[in-house]
Amino acid sequence: MSNGRAAQGEDDGRIVRIAEIEIDPDCLDDYKALLAEEIEASVRLEAGVLSLLAVSIKGLPAHIRILEIYADRQAYEAHLTTPHFLKYKTLTAGMVRSLRLVETDPICLGLKGG
Repeated sequence: MSNGRAAQGEDDGRIVRIAEIEIDPDCLDDYKALLAEEIEASVRLEAGVLSLLAVSIKGLPAHIRILEIYADRQAYEAHLTTPHFLKYKTLTAGMVRSLRLVETDPICLGLKGG
């Protein structure tokens, strides 16, 4: 790619996960505020957090999907111990109806910047 970082293949050590989360609809606004705070802090404070993208399924706002990209396994494991992530997990625990973490094998990641 001529702009930004070249596309990376599956063997560069990056960790890519998809979190499939269903939130109690009565808690959705509070959940989204805590999620936004956690994502902002993670991307700003952690060099190894390359991207955190949160979306909801169209027409199902309580069905959240988060695409997580970490530089490597060490960055992912460090993320799990940060104060901002632990705050998010603690405060949202009662809001989450279901959580499924999908491990992936990256094929091609096109990222701009850095």
